[in-house]
Amino acid sequence: MLQLYGHSVSGNSYKAKLMLSLLNLNYEWIQVDLLKGAHKQPEFLALNPFGQVPVLVDEDIVLPDAQAILVYLARQYGDQSWLPLEAESMSRVVRWLSTTAGEIRQGPESARLHHLFNLTSINLELATQKSEFILTQLNHHLAQQEWLELGHPTIADVAVFPYIALSPDGKISLDNYPSVLEWLDRVKRLPGFIAMNGIEASSTV
Repeated sequence: MLQLYGHSVSGNSYKAKLMLSLLNLNYEWIQVDLLKGAHKQPEFLALNPFGQVPVLVDEDIVLPDAQAILVYLARQYGDQSWLPLEAESMSRVVRWLSTTAGEIRQGPESARLHHLFNLTSINLELATQKSEFILTQLNHHLAQQEWLELGHPTIADVAVFPYIALSPDGKISLDNYPSVLEWLDRVKRLPGFIAMNGIEASSTV
């Protein structure tokens, strides 16, 4: 059986859980106690020397990194709708994985970390500015289409969704981004969608 190591507060762990659920895959959830430093212990570092969650284990395959896990699950257990093989289509999807690890990480994800864990090392002003930038870009993009790319859900949507939905945890309001809010609700209505603390299921399911 698949095993997923993660933490319940982690948006990156959640996106892996979400993808597993969307694909209707059975797996064992293994909670890694980040607050007690379990991710820095030798046993976990043997799985991921970076000391980060999530980590997916599929028999003898060990995969760290949320974006890499999405790619693996889509190709190994999904169909081409989640991650197409055609060059341009794949590139459009992968672009959003990069955005997740770049602008979204520097913006909404960082603002959330600051407020949830009082991480004073994070420049909150800069994180707020970056949040407003990426949300404005997303709102414009989604005003013209229902999904991030290709006219249907892909791993781009799964990758971007968590930390955008969790923006209020970082004191980032989504009220001025109606197209983003509509897209969030569409994701929540996907068959197999699961919630997490800070992300409720759609009331219109």
